Amino acid sequence: MPTALPGSTAPSASSVTTAPTSPDGRTALPRTGPGQRDLGSLPKAHLHLHFTGSMRLDTLTELASTSRARLPSSLLDGDPLHVPADHRGWFRFQRAYDTARHLVDSEEVMRRLVLEAALDDAAEGSRRLEMQVDPTSYAPFVGGITPALEIILDAAAQATALAGIEVAIIVAASRIRHPLDARTLARLAARHAGEGPGQVVGFGLSNDERTGETSAFAPAFAIARRAGLASLPHGGELLGPEHVRDVAAALRPQRLGHGVRASEDPALLDEIVAAGISLEVCPASNVCLGVYHRTGDVPLGALIEHGAQVALGADDPLLFSSRLTDQYEIARSQGLDDAALADLARSSIRASLASESSKRRWLAEVDDWLAHQPTWTGSGTSVTP
Repeated sequence: MPTALPGSTAPSASSVTTAPTSPDGRTALPRTGPGQRDLGSLPKAHLHLHFTGSMRLDTLTELASTSRARLPSSLLDGDPLHVPADHRGWFRFQRAYDTARHLVDSEEVMRRLVLEAALDDAAEGSRRLEMQVDPTSYAPFVGGITPALEIILDAAAQATALAGIEVAIIVAASRIRHPLDARTLARLAARHAGEGPGQVVGFGLSNDERTGETSAFAPAFAIARRAGLASLPHGGELLGPEHVRDVAAALRPQRLGHGVRASEDPALLDEIVAAGISLEVCPASNVCLGVYHRTGDVPLGALIEHGAQVALGADDPLLFSSRLTDQYEIARSQGLDDAALADLARSSIRASLASESSKRRWLAEVDDWLAHQPTWTGSGTSVTP
């Protein structure tokens, strides 16, 4: 675990507001009915969350006000971003993301984002957050990619203590940059490899799946694997089964970011399940990026029935107005009962890179959640003891 950096300005829990509630338009209150347990208290792991995309809306507006930056109305209206699943749609998504990313321009802001993400996850029952970041984006503001990553790792260790959940980091290369840049990031990630809070637990590959040659990034993933890091690339959201095959063959993933399009090829899905590759499925993101028209179209049921180990994720709550518990609400709306939702939570914990002792503890907590019958208050909510 990294030590505090000289001159660091880590926020305390009292200096950062607690998890946002529904008035900001970004975090929905629990929606439960008679006989349904509170999904916000369901123990779970969050394995697909991007650093800048985790930002709270009120944090974004505060940073913009401080820097006198103008934000597009699409980031301020509280509505989810919706774009078509084509290159123009991705450009609109990336432009919105970059608008927020340009405001993350200091160590203080970087630390704030990590802590607020941890607090928000803790408020939703998350026991483990594995946050994905490309330090290249923030390097110009803090002196390079090495200090950028060390700041984030130190913030993750401090957030673990302050928020009460484990926060680990995934270093992700970008498909739109040269594969040699990915090797540089892999070597940096390898120097901080571990399984605990405040350490790098995996190496990923993100950005537009239609960009770059997947096999060109294989050497970077080989560097990461030799250091004991898990292979955690994106794949199978914007592109279909053939892309999933390419990613699986070239990068040998332990988990696949999204992977939902593997459902279109039962034989491929059989291979994914047999290989023990978990899928980080982000239903709200799939709809917002135009992959599916409605959340009911996301093939959660088909993946689960096929035996896939699925971990639900929020991806970029800032842009999609949907956090982790909302993904479980989507699963519930597709007909999954509390026992099936508990199985989803167990899958997320098993797919995490936490220690076996932590996993056993959290799995027991899921059993406790399911064992207790909810108490209906008659006011539109239920309470799970």
